[in-house]
Order: sequence, then C-alpha cells, then structure tokens
Amino acid sequence: MKKLVSTRNLSREEWLKYRKNGIGGSDAAAVCGLNPYSSPIKVYYDKTTDETSSYDNEAMRQGRDLEGYVAERFMEETGLKVRRANAIFYDEAYPVMLADADRLVVGENAGLECKTVSPYSSGQWEDGKIPIHYQIQCHHYMSVFQAEAWYIAALIFGKGFVVRKIQRDDQVIRDLRRIEMDFWENHIRKKVFPEPDGSELSDKLILQRFGRAEKGTVLPMSGFSEKLERREELSALISKMETEKKQIEQELKLFLGDAEAAEGDGYRISWKNVDTSRIDSERLKREQPEIYAGFQKIIHSRRLTVKAA
Repeated sequence: MKKLVSTRNLSREEWLKYRKNGIGGSDAAAVCGLNPYSSPIKVYYDKTTDETSSYDNEAMRQGRDLEGYVAERFMEETGLKVRRANAIFYDEAYPVMLADADRLVVGENAGLECKTVSPYSSGQWEDGKIPIHYQIQCHHYMSVFQAEAWYIAALIFGKGFVVRKIQRDDQVIRDLRRIEMDFWENHIRKKVFPEPDGSELSDKLILQRFGRAEKGTVLPMSGFSEKLERREELSALISKMETEKKQIEQELKLFLGDAEAAEGDGYRISWKNVDTSRIDSERLKREQPEIYAGFQKIIHSRRLTVKAA
C-alpha cells in the first residue's frame, strides 16, 4: 500500500481528477457487472473523459454529509475507535486499484465503510445480509490496505442502523485483482468500450460519447448478421407479448366498466380518472407563432434504425 495523494486540503474537483488514475472501491462492483446503479461503460466513461459533474447527485451529497454521523454511531454501537485515512492509497502490486477509505479502525487491521440507505432498500440488509456491490467494495479496500476485515455501517433512513463485519476472502480478492487489471489494460488504456449491458445508463453514456453523427459517413459492416437476426426475432416476440398484455388490459377495462376498482383472485385492480393540464401547442403555434418560436428548444439526439439492405 502506498499513498497517492493526501486528501486533507484537496478540493472536491481535484479529488475527482485523482480518482481518474485508477479504479476505486465504488467502481469495483460496476467493473464486475454487479452494481445496480452503475456499469462497466459508466466506469469507462468516467475514467476516459474530463467530465466530473456526473459524479454527484443528491443521494451522494447526503451520504458525504452524514458520513461523520455514521462513523460516530458505529463507535457507539461497537465500542471501537476509528480514524480518518486522509489520503487516496494504491496497491503497489496492482497500482490501478485505488482506495479512499471512509475510516480505518484503530487497533485492528480493518477499515469502515459508511453508508446511508433508502428505507425502500432496507430488505437488502435483513437477516445479516449485505448488498453484493458493497461486499465487493469492501474486498477492494481489503486488497489495497492488506486488511483482514472490513466493517460496514449503514444508516437506514427512518428505520434503523446496522453494522456488519466482512472477513477477508482471498479468492474474492484474487478475482477482483484479475478483473480490475484486465479492465484497465484492455479498456481504459486501449480506449476500447466495454461490452454493453443493455441498461438505460449505458444507452445514455454511449449517446453522450457519440452525440452527433458525421453526415454522409457509411461504414462497411460484417460480423453482425447473427445478432441482427436475433434482434428481429426479439422485436417480433416483444411485439407479440405487448399485444397480449394490451388485450388482457382491455379485458380488465371492459370488466370494470364505470367502476373505479375491483378486488379478488389475490389482486386489486383500478382504472382511475386522471386529469392533466397541458399546453395546446398546435393552437399556440397557430395563434401566437412568435411566442411559440421563442420557447422552442432543439434537442439533439440520434435514432438507430435497422432494415434489410
């Protein structure tokens, strides 16, 4: 373990830039394809662009603001003492593995990860459970710090406070090292996009990276025939399933008639009135064209179409 940079006087912008030098604990599960809130493409995008604004959101802000409180509660609950690491560290043998631990446990070869959790996710912590992406994050830290264990403390808003201890698993750490090094060497260094995962997040990031097409450019294409045929099969199947779903919904509407809801067979269905207020854009364009033009917004995007040549 070696210090990359002290974080004592580091601005958030500088901290985010240093994170681009390797794979951090919160990146590890995404690289493994096991983070429900991120993806390999997201990590690739973060590491290969200068953008830093996408790193932050309200949930992350609350997590930072409450980190100290979670650490204090952990000490109250366990009687253990913790201290700040105040640096970003890296593993000398695997230098792309970075770690900025929330806290280190005094008197133990262990650390602490502080989490704030939505009450809607409380079930993921029941009966001693720990979400898999947090387990991977903690093992990533154990690899960098050569630690024997890592604690995780989670404040579940309005519901409770849980503490778990994860023991070092050398097989998990070996797998993480292999996956992370491979990802860095074969994707980040070579500027090669990871395999898409079909998520909306990956869709958004691919569009951000390739936002505008060069008009008139046509690439020769080969090797996609099987996938394109499979896409056609899936499109037909989805269309058939959507039609069947719609038919069932229409049957339910006919059954309800003027009624708002029905109960039975283990279900409750409703067909409620919904009143919405919208701008009549066609009328506005017709009667007040100058005002309409003043509020028009051009949105740039790209549309993928597939058809037989």
